[in-house]
Amino acid sequence: MSAETQLAAVPPKETALAVFSAANGLEPWLQQVRVKVDEFQKILPDLKTRKGRDAYASMAHQIAKSKNALEAVGKEISAQQKEIPKKIDAERKRVWDILESWQKEVRKPLDDWQAAEDQRVDAHNDGIQRIKDMALFSSTPPASVVARVIADLEAIAIDDAWEEFLPDAAQAKDQSLNKLRALLAERTQYEAEQAELVRLRAEAEAQAQRDREAEIARVAAEQARIEAEQRAQAERDAAARREQDLIDQAAAAKRATEQAARDAEADAERQRLQLQLQAEQAERQAAQAKADQLAAEQRAEQARIDSERHQAAAAERARLAEVARQQAEADEIARQQAAREADKAHQIKIMGAAKEALMSLNITEELAKAIVLKIARREVPNVTIQF
Repeated sequence: MSAETQLAAVPPKETALAVFSAANGLEPWLQQVRVKVDEFQKILPDLKTRKGRDAYASMAHQIAKSKNALEAVGKEISAQQKEIPKKIDAERKRVWDILESWQKEVRKPLDDWQAAEDQRVDAHNDGIQRIKDMALFSSTPPASVVARVIADLEAIAIDDAWEEFLPDAAQAKDQSLNKLRALLAERTQYEAEQAELVRLRAEAEAQAQRDREAEIARVAAEQARIEAEQRAQAERDAAARREQDLIDQAAAAKRATEQAARDAEADAERQRLQLQLQAEQAERQAAQAKADQLAAEQRAEQARIDSERHQAAAAERARLAEVARQQAEADEIARQQAAREADKAHQIKIMGAAKEALMSLNITEELAKAIVLKIARREVPNVTIQF
């Protein structure tokens, strides 16, 4: 195996047994790898570039190649020299663990960068999805709710913070705003038409009430006038009859005539007072009709206030629906997280079963684990694990 794929040559076959049998016998080969690792870490590649990230992966891969090459030699010697398997296995494990830790040490910056990169991309994608979801409603909202959502969406800044997702974020915002503005125009027109219908019905009802009350007042006034005229005519007729009686009795008794004249004057005064009382009653009835008209106008105003209250209640119901939608979204995120964790646990179980099967072939747990991990990472051609 060339130096391009591994960092240290394996011990020659003629000395391999002595090297693996001796305590820390592979230390010189480990130091060869450590020197290369230290040289690599003196000038760390730039993780922001593809070439730099490939350099991290390549160094880790070279360590893995050296690890596997030394492991293969040790395994061969162990198989041939059954009398010293414990020493060889101990050295194999020590070398494996050291190289495993160095592999992880070298690869950690790349893994950390990849995790941060995945988190950054997921955050941008989630932000774009939230912008799209702002134009979605579980039920038709009132215009006030749509206007508030438009204001919230317009407040979202589309700037360099979106990085390479800036065009997608801008497009999602424009599309959501277009949908919301069209919905706002539709709901505004609809609600205005409904409010106008309510106002027209209230005005018609108020006018009808005023007409009815005015007619009642007119009929009452006309009836009062007729009754007053009838009473006045009756009084005049009675006065005429009394006057005739007085004339007939004048010859008999002047004093009785004068008394009758005074009685007639008193009756006339009572008649005048009665007519005045009837006129005042008609005025009170007219005032009552005006008061009834004012009450009808007040009822119409109350109907308008009730309509506005109903609209506010509808807006509150829409707000509660939005809260429920957001809670459902949070529950879905939790469900997806639980599913990912369950899938991870399932993979661990499957890989554990594969490791146990390999250990039944009389190989160490560490080697079995390494083989399973290598297959899972698709580093063994034409071999896969079915999860």
